Amino acid sequence: MSLPRRSFLALTAAVGVTAACSNPTTPPPSTSPTPVPSASRAVGSPTPSSATPSETPSEPSATPTKLGEPKATELVTGLTSPWGLVPLRDGGFLVSERDTRRIKRIVGRQVAVVATVQDAEPNAEGGLLGLAATADARSVFAYFTSGRDNRIARFSWDGNRLGQPEVILDGIPYGARHNGGRMIVGPDNLLYVSTGETGDRELAQDRDSLAGKILRITTDGDPAPGNPFDNEVFSYGHRNVQGLVFDPEGRLWASEFGDSTWDELNLIKAGGNYGWPQVEGRGGGSDLIDPLAVWSPSDASPSGLTYWKGSLYLAALRGERLWEVPLDGDEVGEPIAHFTETYGRLRSVEVAADGESLLVLTNNTDGRTQPRDGDDRLLRITR
Repeated sequence: MSLPRRSFLALTAAVGVTAACSNPTTPPPSTSPTPVPSASRAVGSPTPSSATPSETPSEPSATPTKLGEPKATELVTGLTSPWGLVPLRDGGFLVSERDTRRIKRIVGRQVAVVATVQDAEPNAEGGLLGLAATADARSVFAYFTSGRDNRIARFSWDGNRLGQPEVILDGIPYGARHNGGRMIVGPDNLLYVSTGETGDRELAQDRDSLAGKILRITTDGDPAPGNPFDNEVFSYGHRNVQGLVFDPEGRLWASEFGDSTWDELNLIKAGGNYGWPQVEGRGGGSDLIDPLAVWSPSDASPSGLTYWKGSLYLAALRGERLWEVPLDGDEVGEPIAHFTETYGRLRSVEVAADGESLLVLTNNTDGRTQPRDGDDRLLRITR
C-alpha cells in the first residue's frame, strides 16, 4: 500500500537533554530572485533554552598551521555520526546525527537534543541525513531513510525547539548505499535536494524516478514551477551527490561521489544530464555535462560543499582533507588541500552565520574508520 505524500512522523522532543557531542554553465532558471550568499542564509534564533550539560565539550584548541594556512579550532567533541549542519543566527548550530536519529542544538558549550526522528532507520549509508532551513527561520527540513524509502520532513522552528514534523515528500528510492541526503534552500526560496541511485545505476537516467537526481521542490514538497520534466527532477545522471551550494551569482554547484575512478565537482544546469552510469568524470560527449573538477576517490570522496570568500570548499571523507577550489565566475582554479589526515573523515562544511568562518563536521564514528579521541568534532575554520 503506497504511503501518503504528507504524513506526520513519530518524534520525541527533549529540550533539557544535553551532551557534548559529536560543462555548460547556464545558471538555474531566471525565475530566481536576486541571489544572496550562502553565508547569509543561517537560521534566525532567539535566546537559547536552558540546558544542563551531562558531558563537557572540549576546551577550544587550535591546530598549528603553516603561515597563510587556515586555522582550526575545536568547538565541540563527542558527537555521534554527525551529518547535517545548519548555522543559527545566534551563533549556535543544528546538527543531525545519522545513527542516533537525533537533531541537536549547539549553543556555546551547551548541546541539547531538540528532536529524535523515530521513523528514521539507519543502515550502511542511510539514516537521519541532511538538514536545511528557510531564510526566515520558520521551517527546518530533515532528509532521512525510513524502512521503505527516503523522505523529507518539515519542522516548525521557534528558535528553541522543533515542532512535530510533517513528511512533505516520500517515495524517494533508498538502499544500503547511495541515498543522497544533502539539501539547501535556494535564493528562489525553493528546496534543492540530492538523491542517490541506491546502487541501481539505471535509475540515474530514468527521469521518472527520483533516484540519482537533484530535485527542486517547493517548501510544501510539490514540484517547483518551471521544472524541466514537469516533476520534481531538476537534473539527472547523478551517482550520489553529497554537497550542494549556491555561489553569490546564483549558480548551483554540486559535489558527487564517483565510482572507482573520478569524483566530481559539477555546475548544475536545469535539465542537465551528468552522465552516470554512461561516464564517470569527463568525456561523456555533447549530450552530457562534464564536471569542472575531478579527483581520485582516494583523495576526495567529497561530501559537504560550501562557498566562502571566493572559493568553494569540499569536505572529503576518504580523502580526509578540506579542499579549497578557487572560483573566477564559473571557472575553477587549481584545488588546494587543507588539514590532510589531521581530523580524519570530513562530512559537512558550512559558513558560519556571521560569514567570518567555516564550520566543519568530522565523520569518524559511523563505522568506516577507527574513531580518534574526541570524535566526532565540530570545528571552526578561520584564515
